[in-house]
Amino acid sequence: MLKRLFAIAGLLLAGLTTAAMAQDSVTVQYEYMNNCAACHGEDGSGDGPLIEFLKDPIPDLTVLALDNEGVFPFHETIMVIDGRKGLRGHGNPMPVWGDTFERSAMAEAGDPLSYTIARGRLLSLVEYLVTIQQD
Repeated sequence: MLKRLFAIAGLLLAGLTTAAMAQDSVTVQYEYMNNCAACHGEDGSGDGPLIEFLKDPIPDLTVLALDNEGVFPFHETIMVIDGRKGLRGHGNPMPVWGDTFERSAMAEAGDPLSYTIARGRLLSLVEYLVTIQQD
């Protein structure tokens, strides 16, 4: 019985891993397009359709590594996105995506998983930003 349980668990994990890998490239871009492109633009250069309504210029997200001596500022970028390090856009800080993602996950999955889901979404955004960096 125990052997059968482990076999079923293994198959489930393999299926989840395969599904996650297939969705990975889609997920990282999806998070960006749905949460950031309106201000930062589809290509991340800071020319999104909402810039005309914003008080301050929007940062070009494609030069984060160039502006940091060629090293992508992974931890700092997470802190900006999740609200631990603020940026000012239109008189208010940039939207705090960490809180937004956690509230959304809480509504969808409940308390035990909400933090993990929110962190996954944040990491997806940062992973996407790494892929759009200029050389």
